[in-house]
Amino acid sequence: MIATPKDATMLPQDREFTFGPRDFERVRTLIYQHAGIHLHEGKQAMVYSRLSRRLRETQHTSFDSYLKWLEASTGDHGAREWQEFVNSLTTNLTSFFREDHHFQILAEQLKNHGSKPLRIWCCAASTGEEPYSIAMTVAESLGLHASVKILSSDIDTNVLATASRGVYEENARGLSPARLRNFFLKGKGNNAGAIRVKPELARMVEFKPFNLMNAAWSLGEPFDYVFCRNVMIYFDAPTQRKVLERIHGVMKPNGLLFVGHSENFTDSRDLFRLRGKTVYDRV
Repeated sequence: MIATPKDATMLPQDREFTFGPRDFERVRTLIYQHAGIHLHEGKQAMVYSRLSRRLRETQHTSFDSYLKWLEASTGDHGAREWQEFVNSLTTNLTSFFREDHHFQILAEQLKNHGSKPLRIWCCAASTGEEPYSIAMTVAESLGLHASVKILSSDIDTNVLATASRGVYEENARGLSPARLRNFFLKGKGNNAGAIRVKPELARMVEFKPFNLMNAAWSLGEPFDYVFCRNVMIYFDAPTQRKVLERIHGVMKPNGLLFVGHSENFTDSRDLFRLRGKTVYDRV
């Protein structure tokens, strides 16, 4: 029987698992339903590579078998595997003080903040470089003992575990010698070449898993600033609007929203007003 395009394998035949268009569409549907992520055409190789690890771990011999099992999974075990599925398909690219102009703007804003309690949300904490960059900016502007809580969330529990440890390579990109000296402890002996965030900086940051697709957002008092950078690029337009509405609802009036360099929300002027380069005021 000659395979039709619907049944044809999209990847080379010598691959370990058969992976066709139907499998890819099922993965696209499931990750969209659970995380709001819109996988574009052309991501087949990435999906195959990352999910193949889950097939091996769970001892499934085909994508069809794994996806059927995943969809039927319930209870704590099911919740864990759904989390592993999401973790496998998320992208985590970050560094300290990435898009440095955002931290310069934050520092300028904090000059007039005084001693009032400060709340900041980092929506995509990844391995922690972004929230710790925010914390360093706060410490340099208001001191290490400022009344601040930086909520740092991510849908990927694996990267959050790395972020919570606060351990990085000494030559991590984006860190100046002064910041290395002021905010990190150098490893010795077997830990030589590694650095750890100092406890007084780490206490500013709270890490927690959070899915922006959650129906209810219970995040406490409104935020002064929200960093949601390079997140919306993974969402389609309706999902972007839904998330922006929810972010608007958890921010203080005139609070600042920092977004990625390729993200533009001028179509949501009723929620956010462009303030500067990839920075928006909450209306």
